[in-house]
Amino acid sequence: MGLLTHYQHIINPKLKHIYLSFDAEGNLLVKSPKVSPSHIEKLLLKKSAWINRSREKIAQKKRNMIDPSASTLFFLGDPFPLTLIQHQKKKTKLSFDETQFTLFYHTYDETLFHAHIDRFYKIQAQKHIPPLVEHWSKKMSLHPAQIGFRKTKKQWGSCSSKNVLSFNTMVMKLPEDVIQYIIVHELAHIAHKHHKKPFWDLVEDHLPYYKEHVATLKHYTT
Repeated sequence: MGLLTHYQHIINPKLKHIYLSFDAEGNLLVKSPKVSPSHIEKLLLKKSAWINRSREKIAQKKRNMIDPSASTLFFLGDPFPLTLIQHQKKKTKLSFDETQFTLFYHTYDETLFHAHIDRFYKIQAQKHIPPLVEHWSKKMSLHPAQIGFRKTKKQWGSCSSKNVLSFNTMVMKLPEDVIQYIIVHELAHIAHKHHKKPFWDLVEDHLPYYKEHVATLKHYTT
């Protein structure tokens, strides 16, 4: 079984129970008194769902980690290097000079770093998106009740039943023409609350090559 080939068993006669944990790399550790392999096998089978969930959480955390030696941030479709520089000031600061991102920090803190990166994208979205929405609203004669911004894991944008548009702040990673496609897509939902033919016909009327933008989106994650 694949599950049983990926763990390290540590025997400690002083223990009274079997303990499951993971190391920093996501490897499963089994600590126990002296017990038979079949006993461990039964326990791992019983705990398989928990083991898989825990491994995925660790993998997700590793994917989100910032590697100071090889980090890249996307902005408007282009990759820019991210450099981490430790300084004496207590305040953490993220700067962008159109050639690279620089994150100045006093104490290494992954959570704080990601908060600054998320804030950069949100500020840029709030500056960049509204004028584009206004432009396309006039062209399409479709006007949202309101525009909002938040970071989400699955959607680039959405249109509520009350015609409130919400844009994922991570759209600022995308090329300009793809951002415009997302805006046209959500505005089209004001007229059509579905993805049937009339909806796509409306999108195509304004963006004849929208399918190219849909294909580009597959290369990015939120």
